Amino acid sequence: MSTNGDSATKLPRPRSATVFDGPDRAHSRAYMKGIGFDDDALRRPTIGIANTWTEAMPCNFHLRALAEHVKAGVRAAGGTPMEFNTVAVSDGVTMGTQGMKASLVSREVIADSIELMARGYQFDAIVALCACDKTIPGCAMALARLDVPSVLLYGGSIAPGHWHGRDVTILDIFEAIGAHNAGDMSDEELHELEGVASPGAGACGGQFTANTMACAFEALGISAGGSAMVPAEDDDKQTVAEKIGELVINVLVEDLRPSKIITRESLENAIACVCASGGSTNAVLHMIALAHEVGVELTMDDFERISRQTPLFADLKPGGRFVATDLYAAGGVPVILKRLAKAGILHSEAITVTGKTIGEEAAAATEAPDQEVVRHVENPLKPEGGLAILRGNLAPEGSVVKVAGTERRQQTGPARVFENEEDCFRAVKDQQINPGDIVVIRNEGPVGGPGMREMLQVTAAIVGEGLGESVAMVTDGRFSGATRGLMIGHVAPEAARGGPIAAIREGDEITVDIDERRISVDLSDEEIAKRVADYKSPPSPFGHGVMAKYAATVSSAAKGAVT
Repeated sequence: MSTNGDSATKLPRPRSATVFDGPDRAHSRAYMKGIGFDDDALRRPTIGIANTWTEAMPCNFHLRALAEHVKAGVRAAGGTPMEFNTVAVSDGVTMGTQGMKASLVSREVIADSIELMARGYQFDAIVALCACDKTIPGCAMALARLDVPSVLLYGGSIAPGHWHGRDVTILDIFEAIGAHNAGDMSDEELHELEGVASPGAGACGGQFTANTMACAFEALGISAGGSAMVPAEDDDKQTVAEKIGELVINVLVEDLRPSKIITRESLENAIACVCASGGSTNAVLHMIALAHEVGVELTMDDFERISRQTPLFADLKPGGRFVATDLYAAGGVPVILKRLAKAGILHSEAITVTGKTIGEEAAAATEAPDQEVVRHVENPLKPEGGLAILRGNLAPEGSVVKVAGTERRQQTGPARVFENEEDCFRAVKDQQINPGDIVVIRNEGPVGGPGMREMLQVTAAIVGEGLGESVAMVTDGRFSGATRGLMIGHVAPEAARGGPIAAIREGDEITVDIDERRISVDLSDEEIAKRVADYKSPPSPFGHGVMAKYAATVSSAAKGAVT
């Protein structure tokens, strides 16, 4: 595990020298020599390669192999890479089960574990490899806390599957389950679709949460320009990985730390990218959590303000026509940045991990001729961005809806109330939900879950049964980035903390009005207060362990659900 070149030993070692230099550190060197590191390797900067590899899902399945290319780049540039791993929970695999409660919790565990490894081993710099939803913000949060020279590398998106002459993604499977429940799809068709919908390694293909956060963090500048949308199994991904390994050494030499990159301006750039691309509502949680790590005051109101002034440019699933590999072919994230710059929305002077400004990255965009994925400034899909923040007597601290995934702007209807996701899914499966209903699922917030599950199984089943344009949903839980329709999540305060959602009873009239940014129930303040006082959330099944610890320490969704 040695590298070559005398100049490499002159690279800065601001932290690792404490671990490996001098007679008093002979024991540390002895440990490392026993597993293949020689004197030359231990005189070089040590670069932590924080990996979220797992073979329990396709999203991160390839990261172990990709890390080898990152390490090759580190060695070529004069550093000594040391890879370590952390947890990764698949939102898709766990969706609709109790296992989904582990997903958001894993974000904190990922951040904590990377922080612990980096503080323990005192790496001089870090490259973090991520792919599935929570691994991306979890890695970024750790880098922000540590504030050592760092680069974030997204593993890339999966290619679309092909079925009956069209491209399909995992969303088609979830919606097919609803169609199957309604008798509109046979057992054979569903089985055939499940065999092709996820054709290899890489994160889910639409502008779901993984690709949303990957785009956002390239716009933020913590990922290298042009790196995020290179597909997982494209040969160019290996080249990108090697270049990232080389880049982190330059970042170390320049002492370009996350605190110089993650600023209010760059966070606003990231939010604008989310809004312009029709990204996931989960971005609200994750961007607020990241801002918390660097001490920037960011709220739901910032998303509302930026979304109001940012047109929807990208025609991406689930609301649009294209997937992430199409965005890559069109020119990737730099094309979206180019639109934001032309529209006067981008904070162009924000610095990125490459040393270039984000404005320079936007100006260098290579756009495919006649591409249709990213609309021009003069012809956006919608005049405003893909997210809206709703408040009212049902969500005084706020709630989030992805308007990119629906054309409906208003609905008033009777509440159908469920105390958890499973009860609601049974009702949907038994076709007990009617057009015009507003489904309410509570006790699925950060505390009440605990863990704030996503509701894609339910929302996709509703769409698959043909109710997507006539039924709305309100929950203190979350939605997948693949969710489409009039689905309002992150209702805060949550039921378990005495939020007004606890007051709703079957048949109460609820109004959702996107134009007015309002979500309300037709009850007086006095009646809401009385009902909330009388309401008792179901007891948690977790009396101890990580879930109980999370529930005891987690903040409101409005504050990023940080611990």
